[in-house]
Amino acid sequence: MIKVIGLMELSDQAAFEEYRSQVSKTVELYQGVIKNRGSVVELFWNELQAPPFSTFVELEFPEVQDAHTWANSPEYQALVPIRSKAMKLTLFSVVT
Repeated sequence: MIKVIGLMELSDQAAFEEYRSQVSKTVELYQGVIKNRGSVVELFWNELQAPPFSTFVELEFPEVQDAHTWANSPEYQALVPIRSKAMKLTLFSVVT
């Protein structure tokens, strides 16, 4: 399994709701699932000086290629304009 983590700083709640109502369908098309979503309660350290983020999402895909294909898929790319209005996003994959 591969996990994809998104760190988000929301800027437009209405656009975020629109994005969120559609993104899970694109994840499922590429064998992924949304495992966790939530809000940041407290940031203990930020020694890397990461930009601010207030929410996160954790996705899971069977293989690295599935995650890569999803992120670059036409279905997900169609949501990028909405996403760009809704938030700033850092998205990365991790192996556990």
